[in-house]
Amino acid sequence: MQIYLDYSATTPTRPEAIAAMQEVLTQQWGNPSSLHEWGQRAATILEQARMQVAGLIKAPAESIIFTSGGTEADNLAIMGVARCYTKPQHIIISSVEHSAVAEPVQLLEQWGWKVTRLPVDRWGRVNENDLENALQPNTVLVSIIYGQSEVGTLQPIEALGNIVRDRGVLFHTDAVQVAGRLPIDVQKLPVDLLSLSSHKIYGPQGSGALYVRPGVELVPLLGGGGQEMRLRSGTQAVPIIAGFGVAAELAAQEMATETSRLIGLRDRLFDQLSDTPSLTPTGHRWHRLPHHVSFCLQDADGKKLTGKTIVRQMNLAGVGISAGAACSSGKLNPSPILLAMGYSTQMAKAGIRLTLGRDTTAADVDWTAIVLKQVLQRLIPEVALAGR
Repeated sequence: MQIYLDYSATTPTRPEAIAAMQEVLTQQWGNPSSLHEWGQRAATILEQARMQVAGLIKAPAESIIFTSGGTEADNLAIMGVARCYTKPQHIIISSVEHSAVAEPVQLLEQWGWKVTRLPVDRWGRVNENDLENALQPNTVLVSIIYGQSEVGTLQPIEALGNIVRDRGVLFHTDAVQVAGRLPIDVQKLPVDLLSLSSHKIYGPQGSGALYVRPGVELVPLLGGGGQEMRLRSGTQAVPIIAGFGVAAELAAQEMATETSRLIGLRDRLFDQLSDTPSLTPTGHRWHRLPHHVSFCLQDADGKKLTGKTIVRQMNLAGVGISAGAACSSGKLNPSPILLAMGYSTQMAKAGIRLTLGRDTTAADVDWTAIVLKQVLQRLIPEVALAGR
C-alpha cells in the first residue's frame, strides 16, 4: 500500500490536462507569435489558457503573465518592481516567505536596498500593526506570502493589503499554495501582484503565472521578442500552458466541494495524532490551508531526531511525506520558517509536513496516522505514545 501525502510539493498531472497537452504537441504545435494559420491556432490555445487561469482568480485575462513557474513569478514581481528605480528604495516582506521571495530580496539588500522583515507570532501570522509601523516614505513594495507551504498558516491578506493600499504602496502575495484550494478574487482582494503555479493545482510542472493589476509597471527580467505583454520574452510553452489552463478551470469548478472534503480529512488527521506527545503541531490550527498538516518532533532522552529521519522511515512504510527543513548537500539545515516562529534550532530541524490531495481518502488518513505512531514509537518509545 502506497500513500502520497506531499501535495504541497507537487500534484499529479490530471488526465484532462495531459490530454490538452497531447493535443497541442501533436496537432497544434505552431509558434503563437507566427502570423500564419499554424501560429494563430497556437495563439488561440494560448489565449484560451490565459482566460482559464484568469478565471481561477477572477482577473481580466490581459493581467495574466505566463512564466516557468511560481519561482519565476515571484522573481518577476520583486525584481520587476525594483528595476523601475534607479536608486535603492525600501521593501517589506515577512520572515516566513518562500525562498523564491526571500532570496531575490536578499540580493536587493546586497545592492543597497533597505529591507524590513516582519516578525510573526508562534503560529506564523504577521501582525497588522507591525506592517503599518514598518511602512516608510520610500517603501515601494510589500510582499507577504498568502499560505505558508511549510506550516500551512494563512495570512490576513485582505487586512494587510488594505493597509498597504491606503499608503499607495504596491502589494504582492505568493498565492501558490492557496490558488485552487481557496477562493481568490483579485477584483476584491487588495493585491497588485499575485503568483501562481501550475503543478500545485494538478497541472504540469514548468508553468506558472503572475497576475499584474492593470496599471502596475514592471521592468522585465528577460530581453527578447517581447512576448507576454512585453514582460516575459521567449516563445511560450504552449503545451504546458494549455495543461495549466485546463487544470485551473477544473480547479475552479471543483473547489467548493474539494476544499470542504480536504478540511474534513485535515482535521481528521490532526485529531488522530492529537494524543501523540512526541508531535507538536505547527502553524495556525484554523487560519490554515485546507489540505495541510504539520508538526515538530520532540526530543526523547537526548535523541536528536530530524524531520528527514521520519520522512525516510515513512517512505519505507509506503507513505510519502516531507520534512519541513531544507536539505542541502547532505546537511540538514534548521528551517528559517520555524526559527522565525520561535522554535529552537533542534526543533527547527525536526519539522514534518503531510499534505492531502484529490486522491487522498479517509482510509489513507487513518492508515497514515497508525504508521506514523508506529514509527515514532520505534524511534522514541519512551514518549511517543505516552498517556494512551
